[in-house]
Amino acid sequence: MSLQTGKITGFEALTRWQRPEGILSPVAFIAVAEEIGLIIPMNRQLLREACQNLRSWQAEFPSTPALTMSVNITPKEFAQPDLASEIGKTLREVGLDPGCLQLEIIETIAMGDAEKSGHVLAQLKALGVRLSIDDFGTGYSSLSRLRRIPVDTLKIDRAFIMNMDTDPESREIVRTIIMLAHNLGLKVVAEGTETQAHINQLKQLNCEMAQGYLYSKPADGQAMLKLLASNQSVSAAAGS
Repeated sequence: MSLQTGKITGFEALTRWQRPEGILSPVAFIAVAEEIGLIIPMNRQLLREACQNLRSWQAEFPSTPALTMSVNITPKEFAQPDLASEIGKTLREVGLDPGCLQLEIIETIAMGDAEKSGHVLAQLKALGVRLSIDDFGTGYSSLSRLRRIPVDTLKIDRAFIMNMDTDPESREIVRTIIMLAHNLGLKVVAEGTETQAHINQLKQLNCEMAQGYLYSKPADGQAMLKLLASNQSVSAAAGS
């Protein structure tokens, strides 16, 4: 959500396993999928479906700028030599503007081996997609390294956001990350926003975007369509 306009700016694609007894959280199966190599075909299918959904939502709910989709890249995927070519192929086949896809890479991978990660990030950036460092603030980042990698967005880890209103140190960390990002020309997304108090503080700190249970819990495509319709109605009413 844009904290300035209150409009939905995009979505994050999440994996769930639908079983007869109910939906299984990724905590229960992602590690196993990584271990046995299933994560590669599984996430490629996820990327395709996410891009297809986004194309459909963009057609039904046109906006400027267009809605975006964020997709997480796992460490095993990041190590695949054909990662960029496969993502480029999917974008072409689906017909999605690369600038509407944001790839989220955890801090320890993006900021790791400078030569290896820099090469992969450059390949991905050449596609025209956006790059985001996920869960920023929890790893061991080199600030000199951060200014040299081609990322567009920092996502502040939810652990800092959830404690902002009770822990002055967490709020100061959030303030510092936002200031750092802006000085480097990056945008900021606050993860894990659950209360209006979180939003009010983030607005005071000039954070651009937020996501979290305050706006929506993880849900399927049909629920997202209803959320888009509702958000558009509210935005239209506010502007009239």
